[in-house]
Amino acid sequence: MDEKDKYAVIMAGGVGSRFWPVSRIAYPKQFQDMLGTGKSLLQQTFLRLNKIVPQDHIFILTNTDYVGLVTEQLPEVSGQQIIAEPAMRNTAPCILLSALKINKQNSKASMIVAPSDHWIEDEEAFAKDVNKAFEACFHKDLLVTLGITPTFPNTGYGYIKYDKHSEDTLKSVEKFTEKPDYASAQSFLREGNYLWNAGIFIWKTSFIIDQFQNHLPDMFDLFNQGWAKLNTTDEEAFLKDNYLNSESISIDYGILEKAKQVGVIEVNFDWSDLGTWGSLHDQLDKDENDNVSINARSEFIESSNNILRTTKGKIAIIKDLNDYIVLENENILVILPKKDEQDIKTIRNLVMGKFGENLG
Repeated sequence: MDEKDKYAVIMAGGVGSRFWPVSRIAYPKQFQDMLGTGKSLLQQTFLRLNKIVPQDHIFILTNTDYVGLVTEQLPEVSGQQIIAEPAMRNTAPCILLSALKINKQNSKASMIVAPSDHWIEDEEAFAKDVNKAFEACFHKDLLVTLGITPTFPNTGYGYIKYDKHSEDTLKSVEKFTEKPDYASAQSFLREGNYLWNAGIFIWKTSFIIDQFQNHLPDMFDLFNQGWAKLNTTDEEAFLKDNYLNSESISIDYGILEKAKQVGVIEVNFDWSDLGTWGSLHDQLDKDENDNVSINARSEFIESSNNILRTTKGKIAIIKDLNDYIVLENENILVILPKKDEQDIKTIRNLVMGKFGENLG
């Protein structure tokens, strides 16, 4: 497959509410250095994809409110490479818009769609698996997703069931399951032909557009009527007038669960979607008592398995605390047990209601 036909779309429009209060509406997690590497998650994702896809073929899909942050963090990206959504309508509409824009630019293009907030350590293995997917799509009309070998019955991930009789690297997908209960997740691991859904997709732009025409025809018609305006100065006005009229639905529900020609590649790299503070704790360096400290000048005394995140240089002393999340960001301090981290969204909404929306 020719390099000039490879494109990438980085999804960077979410608010990252599960990482509140560090991730705020005005400055979401994808624009922050969550791992303490000196680069934001968006910058790391861009660099990772740039090893596979030409720099000027990488598009950043974001909310209109975050265009300034994208430009600030990725000055090498032109304005034409930033796709700004005027409203949040889930993943299907923005992926269709991206596919149409890229296809208009290059009708032979294939694209990878990747979230901006994933942790992937072995970037060489990532590149090999993505290139396998690009080659598969080049030779056949396929929707390809990347699957992660499950290591425990996680109820926070989606699962992909594949044909266990397939001996090829690219396996045929039989079913998608969104965030199962614990008993179901346990049974998936026992069956042995289920993978975690990484939410990373590769396909020809022409083929995914056809799938929208077949499975979400109203959405296809809505965006296709603006074909002449895409990639022109008239695009912004067209989206402002029409984007809100699109159905709000995920690419998984809208297309992948309905399509027939779907394949999965079981990848060879470690992966985390960095969806919670607990998942972040798993990926970072720990002291001898499994404590993680980000930004703080910290001292843990008779404490274990905590994650501490403060503003830069804050001195923090933690004593007799085990299995806790301690978060300090500007004017907010949150302390809660790790087992209750799924309550962060609820706490965020409570705080916004009681003290003001600008705290979100």
